[in-house]
Amino acid sequence: MENRKKLVEIKNLKQYFNMGKPNEVRAIDGVSFDIYEGETLGLVGESGCGKSTTGRTIIRLYDATDGEVIYDGENVHGKKSKADLKKFNRKMQMIFQDPYASLNPRMKVADVIAEGIDIHGLAKTKEERMKRVHELLETVGLNKEHANRYPHEFSGGQRQRIGIARALAVDPDFIIADEPISALDVSIQAQVVNLMKKLQREKGLTYLFIAHDLSMVKYISDRIGVMYFGKLVELTTAEELYSNPLHPYTQSLLSAIPLPDPISERSRRRKTYDPAMHNYDENDVVELREVKPGHFVLCSEKEFEQLKSQSK
Repeated sequence: MENRKKLVEIKNLKQYFNMGKPNEVRAIDGVSFDIYEGETLGLVGESGCGKSTTGRTIIRLYDATDGEVIYDGENVHGKKSKADLKKFNRKMQMIFQDPYASLNPRMKVADVIAEGIDIHGLAKTKEERMKRVHELLETVGLNKEHANRYPHEFSGGQRQRIGIARALAVDPDFIIADEPISALDVSIQAQVVNLMKKLQREKGLTYLFIAHDLSMVKYISDRIGVMYFGKLVELTTAEELYSNPLHPYTQSLLSAIPLPDPISERSRRRKTYDPAMHNYDENDVVELREVKPGHFVLCSEKEFEQLKSQSK
């Protein structure tokens, strides 16, 4: 992985809401990770752990409280001029969680998809604009006749495909998919994920795939980061995370995945995670440390030594 180009670098990213007030929320609390060109990085964790906020802060839907987002060598949150932002917005796009709420019900599908094309002036004529919309619809497995319909005339899976077409309209390099399948039926989820994988191969896309369904994340991701209460607690390859989870929270998440075999399901033991089990004192430096090559765990110096000796 090291010889591949880092497309996105997240450095000590913080996103606090209601800062300095009694109800301050530290949605992201010092998160750092890299995303390499052409890979899919999965980001998982339970509801409210800060994974969607991370995605939205990276793409500047929220201004970061602190930290840096470096995209292709440039600090995203340092960009101030409209022209700079426009250029950046073209390279990075988002697919939203709710295919019902993320499409404007008053706009025809053609106008929904062509919004980015219009903003960035990517079509010279109406004919060229429509041709591009038809191509995008076919790319995501819909018909060009769908262009003149309204979002409410489509199923959830079809709407999510429209959302993907909208994201692709400006030829981005990097797509943040914020739980793009959680609102869909299981049978449709696989179709949408397969479509995303196909598009990635064809267009060389890089994904940040945010989800709470661990089984689906394993299928699409090259590496996976696990978040808990605004912090990244573990980061490694998908294969390694599932075969050798080191952080107790990751172990508890994986123990909750139902097994398809009724006999083993009956004997499955759930692990519960209690943060108090770490028993940190104020002198402990708790940070993300590399326990094995490419396998990072949030731990203290003492835990780090224990994990290293266990991993030998």
